[in-house]
Amino acid sequence: MYIPHANAERRPETMLDFIESRAFGALVTSSPSEGLFATHLPLVLDRSRGSNGVLEGHVARGNPHHWLASADAGALVIFQGADAYITPAWYAAKAEHGRVVPTWNYVAVHAYGTLRFIDDVEFLARHLDALTDRHERGRAEPWSTADAPAEYIAQLRKAIVGVELTITRLEGKWKMSQNRSDADIDGVITGLSSSANEGDRAVAAIVQARRPSARTD
Repeated sequence: MYIPHANAERRPETMLDFIESRAFGALVTSSPSEGLFATHLPLVLDRSRGSNGVLEGHVARGNPHHWLASADAGALVIFQGADAYITPAWYAAKAEHGRVVPTWNYVAVHAYGTLRFIDDVEFLARHLDALTDRHERGRAEPWSTADAPAEYIAQLRKAIVGVELTITRLEGKWKMSQNRSDADIDGVITGLSSSANEGDRAVAAIVQARRPSARTD
């Protein structure tokens, strides 16, 4: 991923926090027969394993990904966050000299690592319980796999294959107008904050948090 210095996030803990907050990624691998292949899937991060953690998930048995990717293949998981269109009309520089163009602000984290697929009942049982608990926790009436008939859950487990990616490298990019002047950043924050779109307002908060004058690290 191309990451200009101003947009780079190099703190592993911050990137892992982001991965945990998103929980849904795009797994990308390459195979000699099919070239690039991607699967979008929910993932659980286990920070206790390895230097950067391990991502666990599952794919449908009918998904060819688990046999297209060779054993211990290198893989990439892409996690995306808040994003928004940035109009040059918000920049103070537009009135000053007009040499401005539109852009897009966004957050992305790439997790690279060694991939393996796991066809094991115990792994899948533990993984599905962890995945369910991750998203049901805090609900008034949390659902668990024990709420469904045991034979039904057993049948579903046979229809999936486990995924495990040991993270070896992380890349983080917070492209949030850090290369603009304070006046331009103020304009971006004001413009996004006044939007009716909740996603735009979320980006406004990140722009404020990421502006060079606000960083303390």
